[in-house]
Amino acid sequence: MSVPRRSGRRPGDPDTRSTILDAARELFARNGVDKTSVRAIAADAGVDPALVHHYFGTKNALFLAAVQIPIDPATILEPLASTPVEELGPALVRGILGVWDGESQPALIALIKANLSAPDAGLLRTFVAEIVLGHLRPRVDEPAGSAASRTVLAASQIVGLLIMRYVVRLEPLASASRDDLAATVGVTLQRYLTGDLPTLPQP
Repeated sequence: MSVPRRSGRRPGDPDTRSTILDAARELFARNGVDKTSVRAIAADAGVDPALVHHYFGTKNALFLAAVQIPIDPATILEPLASTPVEELGPALVRGILGVWDGESQPALIALIKANLSAPDAGLLRTFVAEIVLGHLRPRVDEPAGSAASRTVLAASQIVGLLIMRYVVRLEPLASASRDDLAATVGVTLQRYLTGDLPTLPQP
């Protein structure tokens, strides 16, 4: 049984940052980034919204602190900005695996494992679907209104690949080269992002 949060605004005591993070993890996992406001997080934490900005600055910065992702999303996103839309699938695989195969791999694997067993497991899905793929929505919204479903499907493929390659270490995924995976998994991602799909209910 959950313990009710204290009502009213709290001063900037040493526990306030942790309380804000707890509230943010719960709301981000439940509602995603786009549908979670700083005001809602502050209300759930029982603090003034100004304190959220004081400790974390922006909502995206708060999300990155909540998910504890040890990379800057720009590492993946910046190269994609100049990638032709018809090549996004393979480029996504190369970019994401390039980061996961680097020096941050131990911390990233720990993050995946923690998310798989935690009540806020939706954070990993939210990071991939909204922080990474969310930036691609305007480019893959054809027909209009399909971008949300496309990015969620792509996120499911990416998260599944990361789990199978780095946690379960299922062969041949675990030892396959990034280029080989870009050529195979990238095709499926490309279909999700730009190909014909059955009509799906909008999230």
